Amino acid sequence: MKIEESYGRLLTESQMTNDLKEIAQELPAIEKQNGRYQCFRCGSLIDQKLWKLSEEVLYCRACIQLGRIRSDQKLYTIAQQDFEGQEVLNWKGTLTSYQQEVSEGLIQAVKAGKHALVHAVTGAGKTEMMYQVVATAIKAGKGVCIATPRIDVCIELYGRMKEDFSCPISLLHGESEPYFRTPLVIATTHQLLKFYQAFDLLIIDEVDAFPYVDNPILYKAAQNAIKKEGNTLYLTATSTDELDKKVKKKEIIRYSLPRRFHGNPLVVPEIKWVPKIREKIEKGRIPYELLQLIKKQRQTHYPLLIFVSEIELGQQFTENLKKYFPKETVGFVSSQTTDRLRMVEEFRNRAITMLVSTTILERGVTFPFVDVFVLESNHKLFTKSALVQISGRVGRSKERPTGKLLFLSDGITREMKKAIKEIKEMNQEAGF
Repeated sequence: MKIEESYGRLLTESQMTNDLKEIAQELPAIEKQNGRYQCFRCGSLIDQKLWKLSEEVLYCRACIQLGRIRSDQKLYTIAQQDFEGQEVLNWKGTLTSYQQEVSEGLIQAVKAGKHALVHAVTGAGKTEMMYQVVATAIKAGKGVCIATPRIDVCIELYGRMKEDFSCPISLLHGESEPYFRTPLVIATTHQLLKFYQAFDLLIIDEVDAFPYVDNPILYKAAQNAIKKEGNTLYLTATSTDELDKKVKKKEIIRYSLPRRFHGNPLVVPEIKWVPKIREKIEKGRIPYELLQLIKKQRQTHYPLLIFVSEIELGQQFTENLKKYFPKETVGFVSSQTTDRLRMVEEFRNRAITMLVSTTILERGVTFPFVDVFVLESNHKLFTKSALVQISGRVGRSKERPTGKLLFLSDGITREMKKAIKEIKEMNQEAGF
């Protein structure tokens, strides 16, 4: 490993050379606090009965996929160095007055050494609003990381930032190329476990998303990755209880943007009663009510995105659609789909006309003109946050700021009600 690739990294004994050890700071791999042992890297409490290599040596099983941490060894870090300041923003677009207000607020918050939350509706242009604060930090020679829980969002963000920023960008996720040191890093939140006091500015996008939300290991990773005097910015369309508490305590500044970039309201979901959805799909059929709704939608020729709760149901439903609609091109994506990115691109280009998806596409992707149906919207996997995000796929383009958005179920859950209430409240806050 080159020395510059080790700056700001959290390294295990096996990753170190003798030369690197001479200049590195030693950190405890496993700390003892109040009679309990805790992993320094991920913060997990060590199970002293099960997580041991011998009577004297403990290890951490929670983050073992990143390299084993042992109590009889150290962790190492070499202090992050500043970068050469440079002008990097190539973006030629313009912000709306509302977006500009948030953008300037973030720059001021960072200057004042404050942490901030941007609570903006889906389609408000959160990515563009952070461009200026990122560019300002890089111009000052600082290190910036944008972290997000989902690989798909990570890759989409990387594609956009590569076009709009002239500096080298490192993309980090479980299947990416090896890390190389750059002023701007785009990573999944799990990758933060590999850093220590590396970033002056850490932006966590989709902060309400699984697996980041309510995950103490990833909270610890974010805490370790930021410099002591660094700033954290959180971006979300659906805030979390924890962040709301921090706003109340004035630990972080909240910026709200309840208006989409094109100035139109969020599309409010309609609830449609469709009984025995799962039962009929599993028998190779499509419920009559659902079939009529799909037929009507297909007359518009707009792309149709249909969300399902589980992979097996999605696979079966896709086969049923192909049988009932032989002239349509139907696809299915889930976390297990190996060519997911290609299929998403084909749907975006309308080579695929109907796409069935699990919640893997609930956020971070934009499809112009799309209509969305949610099957079994009363399923326990469709939380308020998931339903708000799914709803946000509709009406994202200037060309078609509206669209069909249907919750299809044989019952109404609290999560469905809360999602619709939040969407209506954001529209109200925006003056609609």
